[in-house]
Amino acid sequence: MAQATTSQMSGLKLNKDQPIQIESDKLEIHDQEHTADFTGNVKVVQGTTTLQAGHMTVFYKAKAAADGSAPATKASETPSTPTSSMSSGNTDIDHIIVTNKVYLTSGTQTATADNGSFDMAKQLFILKGDKVVLTDGGNVFTGCQLTVHMETGQAQLDSCGGRVQIQLDPQSQKKN
Repeated sequence: MAQATTSQMSGLKLNKDQPIQIESDKLEIHDQEHTADFTGNVKVVQGTTTLQAGHMTVFYKAKAAADGSAPATKASETPSTPTSSMSSGNTDIDHIIVTNKVYLTSGTQTATADNGSFDMAKQLFILKGDKVVLTDGGNVFTGCQLTVHMETGQAQLDSCGGRVQIQLDPQSQKKN
């Protein structure tokens, strides 16, 4: 039976009112597929939260017309590109996939994994790998899948058939 542990990770909450800054070595926009590929030293910063990875693909929803009907583009019109939508803040992101060594940090909390996904509708961030490590100060949690509910900061670490390992630092409980 697989083991799991659940914890409150308030440092990994989503900061909806904070601007997002994205940097990478390369950006490829695939408008027809509604994706944007960020490659090489990808760094995403929002408030006190930083996400780093080797590659990130952002999947965005097709932009509907102002009246709510399906998007309509005349032959003479140029469809809006994700860069113009992103710069104006109108992009409706569906989900994000990050791969090639993922590193997420917020405040005293850090998580590392091989890859991850972020479902915008469900506000779920899932990190997976042979060894997913979550640290909070001197406390270390190890498993193979970390699921974080970004709105609440609720986190679950699964063992995927093995055992979840936890190392608690008694010094982290002391108050100054």
